[in-house]
Amino acid sequence: MPRHFLTGEELSPSELAALLDRAAELKADPLASDALARRTVALIFQAASTRTRVSFEAGIAELGGHPMVLHADELQLSRGESIGDTARVLSRHVAAVGVRTGPDALLNELAQHADIPVFNMLTAGHHPCQALADLLTLRETFGKLSGLKLAYVGDGNNVARSLAILGAAAAVEVRVAAPAAYQLESVAGVILTDDPRAAVAGADAVYTDVWVSMSDDPATAAQRRQALERYRIDDQLLDLAAPHAIALHCLPAHPGEEITAEVLYGPRQRIWDQAENRRHVQKALLEHLLVGAG
Repeated sequence: MPRHFLTGEELSPSELAALLDRAAELKADPLASDALARRTVALIFQAASTRTRVSFEAGIAELGGHPMVLHADELQLSRGESIGDTARVLSRHVAAVGVRTGPDALLNELAQHADIPVFNMLTAGHHPCQALADLLTLRETFGKLSGLKLAYVGDGNNVARSLAILGAAAAVEVRVAAPAAYQLESVAGVILTDDPRAAVAGADAVYTDVWVSMSDDPATAAQRRQALERYRIDDQLLDLAAPHAIALHCLPAHPGEEITAEVLYGPRQRIWDQAENRRHVQKALLEHLLVGAG
């Protein structure tokens, strides 16, 4: 059976720790592995992308492989071919396939019918590759993960969910502060509150994401911004965290909305390290998924 990476729950704590160790090695020596030599990895994009596309394409090339970028409107999916048949065809030609889409059901169905690893580059429900990069960034900053406290403030979305799932596997305490209408469900021991100040108090990292995502209804954008107004990361909120605390953001950012420009570009953030670390953890993930694959 192929290994898949759909939500992050597929990784045990020991596998997660080993993957982060390997990511650190690959960051120190980006051309150390040719695990994908003469192999092709398909990357299906049904949603716009900067970091995901750049980091996966560059990372696959550094591993010696060929990234085959496919857009939904270029595939027969757009003309009614089933997801199952698409999975069967891809399984005959490529070593693995990543999907950046909306519905989790599409990713899950592809994995159900594929004979190759399927990995989640982003869905409406989960963004596990981002959470891997976040954990590597935290470990680089603090030298450990176990016992750290991460406060996520804003919309309890796919990023928050993946942070909760993978944070729990790494023994990181994840707190999510969001209004009731935008709050995450109780998952993986996450601490939920509607008070951003309470969530941030004493935290080692303070994290946010955009208030209006690609999958959100544009008609509700103004309502969402009003509801999330007091969840902005600014210097005053960050001051409530631990003295050594860092600000994190998965990007793209809208300075002045969910984060101020002073924090986004200031000395107390590791946001651009997060963006780089996507490549390194994804390379380690691809090695993990393809170990033993012929």
